[in-house]
Amino acid sequence: MFKGSYVALVTPMLPDGKIDVPSLKRLVEFHLNNGTHGIVAVGTTGESATLPFQEHIDVVKLIIEFVDKKVPVIAGSGANSTAEAIFLSEQMSGLGVDGFLSVVPYYNKPQQAGMIAHFNAIADATDIPLILYNVPGRTVADMLPETVAELAKHKNIVGIKDATGDLSRLEQTKKMVADDFLFFSGDDESGCNFMCKGGDGVISVTANITPKIMSDMCEAALRGDFELSQQLNKQVIDLHRVLFVEPNPVMPKWALYKMGIIDDAFLRLPMVLPELNSKKAIEEALSALNLI
Repeated sequence: MFKGSYVALVTPMLPDGKIDVPSLKRLVEFHLNNGTHGIVAVGTTGESATLPFQEHIDVVKLIIEFVDKKVPVIAGSGANSTAEAIFLSEQMSGLGVDGFLSVVPYYNKPQQAGMIAHFNAIADATDIPLILYNVPGRTVADMLPETVAELAKHKNIVGIKDATGDLSRLEQTKKMVADDFLFFSGDDESGCNFMCKGGDGVISVTANITPKIMSDMCEAALRGDFELSQQLNKQVIDLHRVLFVEPNPVMPKWALYKMGIIDDAFLRLPMVLPELNSKKAIEEALSALNLI
């Protein structure tokens, strides 16, 4: 089903805050030409929190159009309200998305039983495969392996994006679910080790910047060439780190702007452009990789 390097795509915007459609098309083409295995549209990195529902849906629709079925498109459909997450999923079900990515409800701090009820309700609302997303660094609430195992019993819940950076979670959870349940790393710094320990892929911020290295790294790991996978990862280890010196997606947007792939690094409030020291750090990392 879903394997390899999936980019958590940024959403390019103009200085007036409108979606920069030409830059979005150019960005998608950049990934199609550089081996990215799939695109995650309007997730956290795509600034889903500041896109109204209709704009969120419109951006996903544009990405599906630009991709033209060349790779799978997974649409972010998470919300801290179950009703809103269901609404988004239903509205996007007819667009041609291949899957949904739904985050643990943020701010509410639901109990584990609440998470089970939340995700089962979303999965009941559509036949499109659903990938769970656990990122306690942003949501505060942490979805435990036992909860994942319970949710994996639902026929439409097919995998998880784990951004905890805790590799023991992978081994622990794999023992509790069916062999075809998918595991994606959502933590770039540990993503290579995650794949070498049996993960199916990454949903990556770094892939915005170096899609070819990330796709090659994933392919090497999937075929069991862990030495090559680690060698490729070493090329971008500094980039992994510098992309998160400010809250995502501040740094990847600045990097793509400096690379000339998007026309502006505008972010919607409350996000703002990176500090001068952060700009220098990412530009040094890009220069080291001959990207600028």
